Amino acid sequence: MSRAKTLGGALVVVIVGACSNSSPTTDGGTNDAGGDLSTADINTGNPLCYVPHADPITDTNGHTLKTFAPPCDTGPNTFVFSTSGEANAIVGYAYPPYDLNTATYMIDGWNWTIDRYIVVIDKITLWSNPNASSSDQSQHGPQVAHVNGPFVVDLHKGGPLDGKGGGGEEALAIAAILNQNDNGNAPFDPTQYYAFGFSTVQAPSDGSAINVNLDASEQDAYNYMVQTGASVYYHGTATWAGNQAGGQTGFGICSPDPQTDYDNGAQTCAVSVAADGGLDDAGNASCPSLYNFSQLPQTMTFEFGFPTPTNYVNCVNYSASELAGHDVRGVQSSSSQSEIEQVTVHMDHPFWESFEEDTPVHWNQIAAQYIGQTNPTAHLDDFKGVQFSPFQDKNKVVMPWQWCETAYSPPSNGPMSFDTLSVPIDPNGTCTGTIGQDFTQDNCPAIRDYYDYIRYTQSTQGHLNSQGLCYIDRQYPAPAGGS
Repeated sequence: MSRAKTLGGALVVVIVGACSNSSPTTDGGTNDAGGDLSTADINTGNPLCYVPHADPITDTNGHTLKTFAPPCDTGPNTFVFSTSGEANAIVGYAYPPYDLNTATYMIDGWNWTIDRYIVVIDKITLWSNPNASSSDQSQHGPQVAHVNGPFVVDLHKGGPLDGKGGGGEEALAIAAILNQNDNGNAPFDPTQYYAFGFSTVQAPSDGSAINVNLDASEQDAYNYMVQTGASVYYHGTATWAGNQAGGQTGFGICSPDPQTDYDNGAQTCAVSVAADGGLDDAGNASCPSLYNFSQLPQTMTFEFGFPTPTNYVNCVNYSASELAGHDVRGVQSSSSQSEIEQVTVHMDHPFWESFEEDTPVHWNQIAAQYIGQTNPTAHLDDFKGVQFSPFQDKNKVVMPWQWCETAYSPPSNGPMSFDTLSVPIDPNGTCTGTIGQDFTQDNCPAIRDYYDYIRYTQSTQGHLNSQGLCYIDRQYPAPAGGS
């Protein structure tokens, strides 16, 4: 999550049957957002029946992805599940930010846009007794209900529902659960909370995937996901704009400035690296060279396929917690209407400076692996073997922090170093295991490089109703733990 979510996230109550963000046509055609309107849309204006535009997409084995059917309004004592990547999944991270207090932005001055943010969501599950253990969030009662996908959805396209986090967030209804279908079809008890969870899974090639809203232009993106085993996919562009104040007080004066300070000899020190990959004897005591940030590419494309299937278990309900004034786990049905619960997949997590929740986001560490290239395309595998504590650029030079907001303070006065908190770091470690199995069966005790780091923090991005934190059960080889 980001400061936008922390400072600007307000509780939004979604009224069932409210108007969508586009007026329905009367001829069964499409609205101005490009979504097909079902009969229920035309008759009631209910955004829960919204059918996004989707084209036939095939997987790598030639199966055509299944056609999506919206859940519509399932009535009292039922659950409808929407999904959202929040406002940033639609607009990216503008720099300069449009608002200092509510916008998410790259601290180091990059204007970051997203054009595809595809997530594969599966196994939406309810269990009894979300409070089985106050100290161990992974504990809950028996499974009582579920709905499976896998649903392939591009969250960049938003949807007709107001998202649970407010601030221009949009959401799209994808599934519903009518009763306790794993407990004799018993009705839900509106006086009880049910533990809630979901999974992100690798893009399948067995014909099981449901295409929610991918169009023909995303065929190659889906193929890339299947080929890389990705459960989450990012595609977009980043352009350095740290010298553009844009009328925002406190922005546009980077410290250190990528060219002016370098020419004036006032640049923060870069640290030379010994042959074994560690810092030399001088450390930070002297300044072997001045770091020239202008050597980084000034514009670049990124295509990240994260092979990080993860179970998000027994989530805290952010909406209910805001009303109660304390953490509330799980979801509760209503005897008067269907309850809309939102699977939220935050986009900023991979770029945090720490495993600590909600730390600032940076892009220099990404760009630094493409020094000497013009308009490169970044891929996740490019970060294998890249040292991150402290961080080394493509030329094995330890980088300093750079920031383009006067109110920001770097984590330390030393070199750029990404913090794993209590998770061990071992650049020479090994990591064995099988994707899709319980992490306790892996032998992957430490974070080895920036490839491990960015996947580990990315895999914490699943939430309930905007900011509700879940127990993180990774289904790919990674250090154990729920953080």
